[in-house]
This record gives sequence, C-alpha cells and structure tokens, in this order.
Amino acid sequence: MAALMFQGTGSDVGKSLIVAGLCRAFTNRGLRIRPFKPQNMSNNAAVTADGGEIGRAQALQARACRVPASVHMNPVLLKPQSEVGAQVVVLGQVTGNAAAREFQSMKQALLPTVVASFQRLRAEADIVFVEGAGSASEINLRTNDIANMGFARAAGVPVILIGDIDRGGVIAQIAGTKTVLDPDDSALIVGYLINKFRGDPTLFQSGMELITAHTGWPALGLIPLFPEASRLPAEDSVALDRLIDAPGGTCVVAVPRLAHIANFDDLDPLRLEPSIRLVFVQPGKPLPGNANLVILPGSKATLADLEDFRRNGWDIDLLAHVRRGCRVLGICGGYQMLGRIVADPQGIEGRPGSAPGLGLLDVETVLSADKTLTEVTGISVADGVPFHGYEMHVGRTEGPDCAHPLLRFADGRPDGATSPDGRIRGAYVHGLFTGDRQRAACLAWLGETASGVSYDADVDRVLDALAAHLGRHIDLDRLLKLGRSAQ
Repeated sequence: MAALMFQGTGSDVGKSLIVAGLCRAFTNRGLRIRPFKPQNMSNNAAVTADGGEIGRAQALQARACRVPASVHMNPVLLKPQSEVGAQVVVLGQVTGNAAAREFQSMKQALLPTVVASFQRLRAEADIVFVEGAGSASEINLRTNDIANMGFARAAGVPVILIGDIDRGGVIAQIAGTKTVLDPDDSALIVGYLINKFRGDPTLFQSGMELITAHTGWPALGLIPLFPEASRLPAEDSVALDRLIDAPGGTCVVAVPRLAHIANFDDLDPLRLEPSIRLVFVQPGKPLPGNANLVILPGSKATLADLEDFRRNGWDIDLLAHVRRGCRVLGICGGYQMLGRIVADPQGIEGRPGSAPGLGLLDVETVLSADKTLTEVTGISVADGVPFHGYEMHVGRTEGPDCAHPLLRFADGRPDGATSPDGRIRGAYVHGLFTGDRQRAACLAWLGETASGVSYDADVDRVLDALAAHLGRHIDLDRLLKLGRSAQ
C-alpha cells in the first residue's frame, strides 16, 4: 500500500495540521487512511482505544480518518520532564526516563519497533500519511535518526517538505535544506509545499520557481493561512504563545502556564464559549485580580511545577483569589498541587522528594510507578451531569476532602475532591470540557450560561473545512500518485 511522509523545514510549520487535513480529505473520498508519526515529543497526549498513549496530534489525525486512535500511530513518544530529559513511551507504555544524550543511543534499537508499527498500519490502509518531527535539516542528529530521513530511508517512504512562509525566509528554508541534506536523503524528497501564505499568490510565483531551480524539487502547492486552525486541539506548547489572552467575554478564566504544562488542550472547549475570556498567565506575570476561576492544569513534573508556581508568586495570588470568594479547579497535576502534600519518594517525575502543596484541599498525594491510562465516563456528583474523558496520571490522592468527590465513574468509583464550601475542586479526569453538558455545568457553577455550541461537532466541521481548504490549493490526485508510485 501507499505512503507519503511530510517533513518540515522547522517546528511549527504546520505538519500536523496538513496531515490532519489530508487525512480527512482522502477519507471523505472513501479511502482508508491512517496517520503515523515515528517519534513525537509532546506533553499533550491522548489515551488510545488499545490502552496506551500517543501524541495529541496523532489522535486528532485518527479522528480525521474516522478511526480509533492506536498506539501504532505514534510508537515512540517523549514527554519532557526537564530541560535535558524526558519520559520515554514505547507502544503507548512508559519504559523509563532518559536524558537527551542517552536517548540518542537508544533510537536505533527502537527503529524495528517503529517500522513494524508502520507496516502494520500500511497493511490496513490505502495510504499512510507520515508526519516527521522538528526539522528535516537537523543533520547533527541524522546518524541515529528515526523521526525524519532515518525513518524514510528505512521504510522506503517518499517525502514532501513543508516550509512556513509566515515566519519569513521560506526560500532559504527550503533551499538550505537541500544544501545540507545527504544526497541519498535529498533524493527521497518528491516535492515541497509552502504553508501559511498571506496575500496575492501570484506575487510569489517567481519565488516558487526560484526554489525549484535551486533544489530540483517541484512545487506541490501554496497553502494560504487557515485561521480556523486555532479551533483544533493543539499539541505543541508553542501554540500557547498565540493564546496568551484569547478574546472573549467578561467571565475570566486564568490558567498559569506551568513550565511542564501537560494536556492543555483540556481548555480548548472553553475558548468556544462567548462568555469566557481564557487567559494563559505567563511566568513573571500575576494571576489577574479579576479572574472568576483559576484552573491549575495538568503537569508532567508536579513537584517542579509546584516550586515554579511559588517562584512566580502565584501561590500568593491564588490565596488572594480565594479570599475574594472566587473559584479554583485543579486538573490532574493541578489537582495534586491543591492538596497539603505532594510526595515523590521514588523519583518518578524527577528527583525524589516531597513538598507542601497549596493547602486548598485537605488531601495528600503520593506518586508511584504505576500509571493509569484509561477512558472513563460517569457523572459529576453535585449535579448528576454526565461526563466522558480519560485518566492519564501517576500517583494516588487521599484525604478528608475525597469524601466529597467531584466525579463518580460509571463503575461507582469516586474521583477528585471538593472543599467544604464547594469553591475549590479537583479531579484526575482530563477532557471534561469537551462534553457539552459538562461544560455547561461548569459555566453554571460560575454563574454563566453555555452557548450551546457542540465542541465535537465544531472539531469535525473545522476538519472538513481544512480538508476543503487543502483541496483547493493542492493537487490531491498528484499526491496520491506520488505515494503510490513509490511502493
């Protein structure tokens, strides 16, 4: 079966989005499509139907294909826990931690697993769209590469290079990639796309001709900026730079941008509500005094982020927020921080140790090696409103406030805790706001009325619009032939 790989001249050039749009475009044509990313690095992950975790982008791409997400769509996932180290997830399960240099020596041993997952998807699809990672021109990492040209060579997959004209210098991006690539790697590139164009496309026709003259690669499309991309779940934390203070209504929801923030796509549905103004608070900035709700998001390194929270003075701001009678919600790692103590005796997320929590919930957390990865359904205890979401955490949280759980799973188990006055809440479940009824219940807690927008329907609408957008600016039949001709 066919395959095409999409590599970029750098990070955030739109690889994930273009692959998602192509997945939906060809799925709408009746083809069996599968997404694949050999190696990903992200703290925004999703739980799969086969009981593991993969990068959020591949979960969105699976949705674009209208198939369940599988661990084989992203067989190697790195989840950063420090500036130089990350948790290593293979086929959806944590295998340990590795420093960046140590992981370089592990990659060749992982290549057979990566290729096997790819071949498994290839056998069940008409075409597999493969997403690279970072930049194709990172030749300093080429020796043991499994994410870009190393994978493409091993699996015999042709490559389309994506450049980002919005950041400037796109001619140099693409021509420079040609210059530094090994000739055998360069020969795998069958063409290039230019993404995020603004203005009159005829003005860049000569630019594309120059790129082709310098590289020998044909132009496959000039893709205008797609503004509705912001309505889709983001994977990379670089997206938060564009969401510091999203436009919205008068109900302010403040989210401190933790150094190791994880699964921040939990908050995406709130941005669709006209009454909500979602503010990601940058380090060094105070929590806004007019916030109606402060949400402590998930974290990949709870103790480190708790220390960072205090370093920024957010603990003082949060106590002032509570004294004003306002509300607080903690999700996963944020829930753990709201308690009295967070302990990591085995060094699961960093150095072994413990620290006082923020003391807003009467609970204590002990981190442990066992990781919970499961999709869940149930109701919120206070109002009986149904929810669906997923658990993705290490550790156990217990204490008197757990006697008043926020949620109850369909099997009867409780999750989370609520303060006696009901203004402080926390739970482990991610994805609560994607459910329209549960999001409406949260807004009611804040004295607001939900818009009635269906989040899931909106995501599918945007995927269809993205597919149509790409179809107008890329010759999709040509892409299909490029994939099939390289079998």
